[in-house]
Amino acid sequence: MKVFWFCLTLVFSSLSFAGNADDLLGLWLNEEGTAKIEIYKQDGKFFGKIVWLKDPTYTEKDVKDENHPSVKLGAQKVDFKNPDAAHQNDPILGLVILRNFNYDADDEEWVDGKIYDPKKGADYKAFMKLENPDKLYLRGYIGFSLIGRTSYWSRTK
Repeated sequence: MKVFWFCLTLVFSSLSFAGNADDLLGLWLNEEGTAKIEIYKQDGKFFGKIVWLKDPTYTEKDVKDENHPSVKLGAQKVDFKNPDAAHQNDPILGLVILRNFNYDADDEEWVDGKIYDPKKGADYKAFMKLENPDKLYLRGYIGFSLIGRTSYWSRTK
């Protein structure tokens, strides 16, 4: 009988810590501290767009490092590495970089989405998981999740 009560208590205590799909929503600071991303829900899927940049305009370093006509000192940063020429003048501020994530309640993670890296102009498959309410584990990869890059974002205001 003690085993039964122990198991029942264990089940209910684990349920009280179970995540909710909407726990991901809100404002996140990327690992480098250079951008804030607002994660939002649209039509049952999760997306994220850049809503703040530490340097929203090109700096002297940007001008020196990049050889592109869009990169001019003081000009607004644009998505000039986008493979679609129609979007190469889109501002980085407001750019949707997380797309079409679904919540997997069994694994308590957001899966089957894509992350866009404007520094490379590339899309990657991705999944996300909350390590705690204020720390987000994000993995972008090509093909298999073993070949990719991990980033940790912090919840912010």
